[in-house]
Amino acid sequence: MPEPSADLLPPTERSNWIRLRTLILLRWAAIAGQVIAIAVAELYFRIQLDLGLLLLVVGAGVLANIIAVAVYPENRRLSETETMLTLLFDIAQLAALLFLTGGLNNPFALLILTPVTISATALSQRSTLFLAHVAFALVTVVAFYHLPLVTADGEVQRLPNIFLFGFWAAIVIGISFLGLYADRVTSEMNKMSDALLATQMALAREQKLTDLGGVVAAAAHELGTPLATIKLVSSEMIDELADRPELREDMELIRDQADRCRDIMRSMGRAGKDDLHMRTAPLEAIVEEAAEPHLNRGKELIFTSEPIHGGAPRMPVVYRRPEIIHGLRNLIQNAVDFADTRVWVVAQWTPDEITIRIMDDGPGYPSHLLGRIGDPFVRQRRNPAHQKKRPEYEGMGLGLFIAKTLLERSGAEVSFANGSDPFLTDANRTEKRGAVVEVQWPISTIGVSAESQLAALGENLPIEA
Repeated sequence: MPEPSADLLPPTERSNWIRLRTLILLRWAAIAGQVIAIAVAELYFRIQLDLGLLLLVVGAGVLANIIAVAVYPENRRLSETETMLTLLFDIAQLAALLFLTGGLNNPFALLILTPVTISATALSQRSTLFLAHVAFALVTVVAFYHLPLVTADGEVQRLPNIFLFGFWAAIVIGISFLGLYADRVTSEMNKMSDALLATQMALAREQKLTDLGGVVAAAAHELGTPLATIKLVSSEMIDELADRPELREDMELIRDQADRCRDIMRSMGRAGKDDLHMRTAPLEAIVEEAAEPHLNRGKELIFTSEPIHGGAPRMPVVYRRPEIIHGLRNLIQNAVDFADTRVWVVAQWTPDEITIRIMDDGPGYPSHLLGRIGDPFVRQRRNPAHQKKRPEYEGMGLGLFIAKTLLERSGAEVSFANGSDPFLTDANRTEKRGAVVEVQWPISTIGVSAESQLAALGENLPIEA
């Protein structure tokens, strides 16, 4: 199965998630805070401010909001460029207010971090870098050029130069750190969201195939009786039409076609039967079903099933859950992809646990990525030899993530390791030297109890004479 694309939701599409109404509400909150701060500074602290210019700058924000509400619908979602320009306006407006209110002597200069942080969580790195550099430049400008804060008695409120430099450095570092931090965290969340979406799509596909099999089995069962009736009546009519060969040939054709329909329905019923009995299967059958698409891909698959540590001689019967089959299939596919010649699939059970171990004779997992196997979108730089060997492969770790997620959803614990030290020479490495994946379930999680098996088979009843 090919891995879902890594570009399920590219950053340029994620920027379209932002509604204009959200940014308008945030700007209204900022405007209300600006008005309150100006009023407190003027009335309580008696600082002489140029109220005309301040109200003009605040009014620009009010006018921008009014125009946006009048021109665009509330549910409009902004493009990447539109969102960037909106945040650029907010940075410029805040810088103008800082210029009129003491520059970095104003403690509210810290608020210039907000638009850059919003950009880091919603926009591309290119837009965020542009806004961050604009913020750097404007903070530096207002640090040197600004109107002083003067009280009513003529005293200038000014921080010592060392504190001004420290405040400037803190803002610059804060913009860099918060922007990088927000971008990194958001990127990880988006990758996980994409990977989980791909997992749900894979499971939904497997579930639909299972449901379709049930529909096919039901149709085969329901059509069995009419077809049997058609065959019976046609056979009787063939005997009665011995003296009319043209009608006899037509009835023979009807009987043959009824037989053909019966055979088709029988094969469909075997392939899609979904009664209680077919919802469970021996452990080995589940493993072989998962591996079936990869049996003829040029690699030898060796299956082994055995009890260990006091396990019952009889192989356990487990539920045929789509997530188990699909998860094991992805793991076996990965082993076949990277194996040199052989893949071993070992199923073992104890009185309490069921373990499936998948091993191959390939190069194994890269040592520096071993701790991250199972994370989505883990990409390794490919060397030319591997590129030549597998030119069609563009793996990103999404297949292993889907397998791990689906199997853990079924109650399993999944672990990844290497069969031998990858730094050893080929002569010193064991036959099962490649990647090793171990999947382990409590037997009570996927195993079918004896009582459930008897209930599925039904009660034995005596034959009445």
